[in-house]
Parts: sequence; structure tokens; C-alpha cells
Amino acid sequence: MIRALVTGGSGGIGAAISRRLAADGCHVYIHANQGIVAAQQLAAEICANGGSAEALQFDVTDSDAVSAALSPLVEDEPIQVVVNNAGIHDDAVFPGMRAEQWHRVIDVSVNGFFNVTQPLMMPMIRSRWGRIINISSIASITGNRGQTNYSAAKGALNAATKSLSQEVASRGITVNAVAPGIIDTTMSENVFDAKTIANMVPMKRAGTPTEVADLVSFLASNQATYITGQIISINGGMI
Repeated sequence: MIRALVTGGSGGIGAAISRRLAADGCHVYIHANQGIVAAQQLAAEICANGGSAEALQFDVTDSDAVSAALSPLVEDEPIQVVVNNAGIHDDAVFPGMRAEQWHRVIDVSVNGFFNVTQPLMMPMIRSRWGRIINISSIASITGNRGQTNYSAAKGALNAATKSLSQEVASRGITVNAVAPGIIDTTMSENVFDAKTIANMVPMKRAGTPTEVADLVSFLASNQATYITGQIISINGGMI
């Protein structure tokens, strides 16, 4: 059974990805930090429906905590699907942005990517098969007012995706990024009303977490063997 790790797996998009990978036959490690209760409930739901999952808790910005949680898991066999979904917003116009707003957002998305993915690489390389899927954002492509920190973090993730994909392509490992637009989650419902979405999105609606999960599922499958180093936006035609 392929083992998969989904960071930020208790949120709207992360939960949909966890459910889909479990339905695809993976054993899913559902990571959370503050949302561990939700991750445990999701793991129980997946198991009750015949899937295989368990919850993990650590702060992706704490390299020692990440290593302590993940190193024992790959002593005997690799985690071969890694979905770097953990990320945070802390929005402010740049002239008024506090240093801690900048550093925290960068820390979670960029340093979190390194802390989680790097320790898993050698076991994955030795297995000669793997999928690394980084959840980026349309803001990394277009920019967004009030999100210079978030756009920078996700843009860095895109660049890391392209570089890492070149390093491991010959080992049977693909590395891609998924850049969602407006997705119907708790986070977005407080920001975009239906009229705003209709004006911004040619399809006149928000995407769903399940649609993002479907794309991740495809990229994690053997059908996507020749797709690597790509930033794939799922945005209803916004760009």
C-alpha cells in the first residue's frame, strides 16, 4: 500500500485530498498542528468507510518536531506521496505589514516545505517512485493586493517545485504544484460573496475542494508519470 502524507490535512482542501487519496487506496497520514482533533475525526471517518488513515501532529516550522514525527515512519518503508498543503494567510498591505506577518507566512509555506519534504526524499529516491505535490495559489501567479507575503511564499514554492523536479526526475519521482483560485472553503466564504465571484470567475462560481482533490489524485497516479515541474492552476478560467 502506498503511503501518503497530507500536511494541513484537517482543513477544507486538505480534508478533501485526504479522503480522495484514501479512496485511491493509499494509507494517509493526516497532518495537523492546531487542528489535530479535526484530523483525528477525519482519520476515524476514513477508516469507518473502509480506508486507511491516521492523524499526525507537529508544527511544520519546527524542524526538530517534524523530524521526530516523520523519521520513525520511514525507517522501514518510504512515504511516496507528499502533499504540502499547509499554509496560512496573514494579510496586510505591504507598507503596514508587520515583520512577524511576513516571516510567519514564509515560514509555514517555504520552510515548512523543506522541513517536511527533505527528510522523506532519500527513502523515496531509493524506492524509485514518488509524487510530491505542492499546494500553491493563483496569488503566486497573478499577485494579490494585501498578500505580498502570501504571494511571495507561494511563488517560492513554485520555484522550488521546478528545481526539485529536475533533481529527482530520473528517479521516477514527479514534483508538481497545484495553484487553486477561489475555492469554496470556510476561509474563502468570509472574503468572496456570490456577486464578487461571478465578476471574477468566468465560470461564475467558486471551485470545490473535491475538484482540487481530483487534480491532486491524478498527479499522484501512474497516469501522470510524464508530468513534472508544472504549476497547474485550477481557477475556473480566471487566468
